[in-house]
Amino acid sequence: MPSPIVRNDQTASARHVGLTDSPSPTGRALPGLFRGLTCSASHLVTPLGKLVPARKFSVTSSERLSAGLVIILPGIEGRSFLNLGILNGLLDAGVPYALEVHDWTSGLPFAGLWHLRDRARHRNEASRLASRIAAYETEYPCRPVWVIGHSGGGGIALLTLRALPREISVRGVVLIAAAIDPAFDLPSVEEHVETTIWNVSSFLDCLFVGIGTVIFGTIDGVHTISAGCCGFRKSATRKLREMPYRFGMLPSFHFAGHFGCVNRRFVERYIAPLLRDEEACREVTESRPVVGTPTTPVRG
Repeated sequence: MPSPIVRNDQTASARHVGLTDSPSPTGRALPGLFRGLTCSASHLVTPLGKLVPARKFSVTSSERLSAGLVIILPGIEGRSFLNLGILNGLLDAGVPYALEVHDWTSGLPFAGLWHLRDRARHRNEASRLASRIAAYETEYPCRPVWVIGHSGGGGIALLTLRALPREISVRGVVLIAAAIDPAFDLPSVEEHVETTIWNVSSFLDCLFVGIGTVIFGTIDGVHTISAGCCGFRKSATRKLREMPYRFGMLPSFHFAGHFGCVNRRFVERYIAPLLRDEEACREVTESRPVVGTPTTPVRG
């Protein structure tokens, strides 16, 4: 079970843009090995994450909100230890923005297949989340907004981009093992992304976003191997960057499956740096090669 979330709001005032140079108190208090192991263990009982108080799934304050916003979209399981892994990993890396897990599901246990196929819910939740982003940008103009979606949440992230008002955009999007058609029309939503759409995939994640979506379908209703397994097909957008699985990710507790990609250690080392400023992001992409179409480096 992940360690309790520590709210470190002083990091926002330390650096208004980008990540702090040192780990958060959560990261310093627990060795990386222990954090990775406990997070992996929590995945074995991930449905019990619904018993965790809702307040643990957000870290917000006036300082964090004034720095930026990260919206985390869970998979079809809804609120769980998987989303807490993403949130805690961002905290471990010292991300100074407000962090919110937006549960787009019904909240009912064992209703995953319903959440996967309920197209009306997808549209309604995408519209609701688009309104949330627009309201935030009205109150905090020129602040970075990032959307991170895991599994089914990756599909909801792209549908949210489609639902955004024409004048509203997010800084960037990170799709993690996304249950979305690899032929999804990315150029139709790229105007709502200032920098990059990152796609974190694994060719060995064949049970959930391979066989699973072939049988039950993707979030957008296509029976195919998902982009979270094989990557997106060639697209006209220059904003897509692929981050396929590499065995060098093993020390970060990503064992090529559907859950390791949300381990807090993997998020700290591979996902959080994508939210950094231009110089830091360039260092990450140079040290950890990313396959995909060249694009503008990530800002903020």
